Amino acid sequence: MAQKPSIPKGTRDFGPQQMTRRNYIFDSIKNVFQRYGYQPIETPAMEQLSTLLGKYGEEGDKLLFRILNSGDFLSEVETGAAKFESSALLPFIAEKGLRYDLTVPFARFVVQYRNDIVFPFKRYQMQPVWRADRPQRGRYREFYQCDVDVVGSDSLLNEAELVQIVNDVFGKLGIRVVVKINNRKILAGIASYIGNPDSLTDITVAIDKLDKIGIENVNAELALKGLSPEAIEKLQPVLYMDGDSHSKLDKMATLLHADETGAKGIQEMRTLFAYLDNMGLDLNYELDLTLARGLNYYTGAIFEVKALDVQMGSICGGGRYDDLTGIFGMPDVSGVGISFGADRIYDVLTELGLFPASSTQSTFLLFVNFGPKEEAFCLPLLKTIRQAGINAEIFPEADKMKKQMKYADQKDIPYVALVGENEMLQGKVTIKNMKTGAQQTVDATALADYLQSLSNL
Repeated sequence: MAQKPSIPKGTRDFGPQQMTRRNYIFDSIKNVFQRYGYQPIETPAMEQLSTLLGKYGEEGDKLLFRILNSGDFLSEVETGAAKFESSALLPFIAEKGLRYDLTVPFARFVVQYRNDIVFPFKRYQMQPVWRADRPQRGRYREFYQCDVDVVGSDSLLNEAELVQIVNDVFGKLGIRVVVKINNRKILAGIASYIGNPDSLTDITVAIDKLDKIGIENVNAELALKGLSPEAIEKLQPVLYMDGDSHSKLDKMATLLHADETGAKGIQEMRTLFAYLDNMGLDLNYELDLTLARGLNYYTGAIFEVKALDVQMGSICGGGRYDDLTGIFGMPDVSGVGISFGADRIYDVLTELGLFPASSTQSTFLLFVNFGPKEEAFCLPLLKTIRQAGINAEIFPEADKMKKQMKYADQKDIPYVALVGENEMLQGKVTIKNMKTGAQQTVDATALADYLQSLSNL
């Protein structure tokens, strides 16, 4: 019995229509990145585990896909009980892993090529990442990230520019969004304020799940992590503080005035919001004190972008990291970046019906094939219009007209060219609109210009 073809859970195949739509997303994002002076790089799908481990927190490390070493990897292992524990075996079994995100490989890249790049270094990267997560709606084991980062500059103008990029990308795609902003220094100040300065990671990991599991479960998790009922009670008004962003900052300034780190975070947010208020953006942005982003490497501003018209998790997020390169031997290099989740953006565009009709088309014009003489007439025309930048093809054989028209219809080709004996004698081409059925006969010499005018409609 033949094996039924299948793919691993949490991964997907993409057919031609899906790929054309995905490329529409990638191209839209890439064009905005380039407009702001960011340059492309790529890094390998796999990295050394030593590069990846310890950068994402305990929960992130559990989600790393490890790659099995080739060969007889147990041959060098001593079989004594103590030596045979899984932690001791791991270096022999797996030395490499699939990348979990694009930021840590980027930090490794910056350090490795520090003498070849210009600082501040502005890069974008659009590649797949892998996480051994439980697949569910909007969450995959293999998915693309579209990252944009700048390293080698402490200026908060970089953060403001990233929000501008978010504004331009989602404006271009037609998705209404809100940008939620917080600062890890403020969160550190809150941890001190409630009397648990050493529990910042536990607090951020827990409150980062607020939207997913609710306040009661977050409080229960904090209690499990050792926070006292008094500390948890003291945290509640902070999580549910009302008012606009500026009034929240004023209230937090009063609460955290005695904490140097928290006060610095508030000052950073005041500067950032002053930039944003001056930029005339089309999107909503707000201070959200419950935003934590669980990744350990964030040290300053953090961002999360949510679609307003679809119930889904964040579709874009990121933040400031002050010393991610330090772990690779290059300390005191600050960076900030955000990542666009292409797969979730695809789902949002699909749900809202926002893909333009052109995003599903790969071919604009099909020449119907009536036979060898007509083929010979059409092929030079096909070359000319392709050189003019118009996607076109000819049916490969003189098959029944019904079959050729069905082909055009199924491929969503908007126009077909009909060239029979009369057209050849007159040096003309008949163009048929597949949607309306309307036909127009044009001079063969003017075909490219006519098709250009149609494509601009």
